[in-house]
Amino acid sequence: MPTMADVARSAGVSVATVSHVLNGTRPVLPHTRQAVLDAVDALGYTPNTLARSLVTSRTRSIGLAVSAISNPYFTEILQGVEAAALAAGYGLLVADPHDDPAHERKVVQLLHERRVDGVIVAPSARPRDLVAYLGRHAVPAVFLDRALPAGDPSAGDPAHGRSPFDQVCAENTGPMADLVGHLAGLGHRRIGLVAGLPGLSTTEERVAGYRQALAAAGLPFAEGLVVSGHSEPAGAERATAALLSLPAPPTALVTANNAMTIGALRALRERELAVPDDIALCCFDDFAWADLFSPRLTAVAQPGREIGARAVSVLLERLATPGRPTRTVRLPCAFVHRTSCGCPERRDGPAGRPPAGTGGTTEPSAPLERGTAS
Repeated sequence: MPTMADVARSAGVSVATVSHVLNGTRPVLPHTRQAVLDAVDALGYTPNTLARSLVTSRTRSIGLAVSAISNPYFTEILQGVEAAALAAGYGLLVADPHDDPAHERKVVQLLHERRVDGVIVAPSARPRDLVAYLGRHAVPAVFLDRALPAGDPSAGDPAHGRSPFDQVCAENTGPMADLVGHLAGLGHRRIGLVAGLPGLSTTEERVAGYRQALAAAGLPFAEGLVVSGHSEPAGAERATAALLSLPAPPTALVTANNAMTIGALRALRERELAVPDDIALCCFDDFAWADLFSPRLTAVAQPGREIGARAVSVLLERLATPGRPTRTVRLPCAFVHRTSCGCPERRDGPAGRPPAGTGGTTEPSAPLERGTAS
């Protein structure tokens, strides 16, 4: 197996110069750098990652903790993280925290003990222990999809209302308001919401969007029309059944994530209710097979891969400039208009291309991407 000394002899440079080229520890003249890279290719030299990490204190690896196995949306995020990390020359270690506060703290510690340079985490509804661990050990971290509410004691800096970590999330409030407002515009006056797991920022923001749309349409907020589906199919099935059992059941239903859409559809099928003839249905989260249902599901599509890729970019910026202020980046969603809301097929919608694997017309939700110091 060729060594760094072999590369140095082939390129006609010192071993130190080869080290600087491979590790990026000192500027090297372009022609010298190219000679080293040519020698690496010709000899088939593979750097010793462990030895390099001892010199640089970096392993060029990132830890990712998301519930990717149980949630197809997080699978898209994982793909975005993996592609961006690979493009930047970083490896990826993945762990599933199962949305359990104790388990998430444990898996993030295991990632940290494997000397990843930083971690990307979708935090649980109660991340106090996670936040404490990351802060105590000064682990570079980016929270994605779910934000820590400013001023929440679990966020670690309630006095200044600032998250201690960078965050990359989708817009939630405005897109949910667009979805509910669309149903209100179609004449629905009792719109049910199958909400997510209590305590998650995504749940709180989407409920806020629901209430915002009702207020804009002049409709009262009824607590009985909002039931938690706990962000999973079985919970959503129970929540939908509860809504349908009300003395005055909703005429339209919104599910707050893709997993809960499955549960809601099961409950509707159990009662032999047809969508949209008996009840309209819209969902927050588009997914690949939403266009295959009959009727086709009207949805808000989140930019999962873009969120994953941006989280890597923000983490790498944090590694390069550790002392800069934290920030929260919000990416826009798209309204994907199909037919489960009760509208006829649209063939002449606004310009825009639906996400891969889906049909319908897309409309970007406002506001567009923004980065804010938080």
